[in-house]
Amino acid sequence: MANKRGRIVGSVIRDNIVELLYFMEKSHAYELAKTYKKVFGPISIRSVYYNLKKGLELNVFEVRDIQKVEGNFSWGTTAQRICYGLTNNAAPKADPKLKEILTKLGK
Repeated sequence: MANKRGRIVGSVIRDNIVELLYFMEKSHAYELAKTYKKVFGPISIRSVYYNLKKGLELNVFEVRDIQKVEGNFSWGTTAQRICYGLTNNAAPKADPKLKEILTKLGK
């Protein structure tokens, strides 16, 4: 049989988010994006949202909590933060260097 066509399922960005969530336990997309930039380099918030959504579809991430945040936002007075965590299907490498970096950042 011929090989399957299309893109591969894996993603370096998603793998890095798995590593971050392994040490952070749960976090929302904006916090993940800020931490990702400090640890791994530039990334757009859109890429973080895309990879979190794709990770939910692949059952790598799960929604742990949905928080309502009050404030003075351009769209109104409340915002919704969806906190993500890892499922048992995630395979983090648990790099001790990353843990050390996150400890220095206070995460």
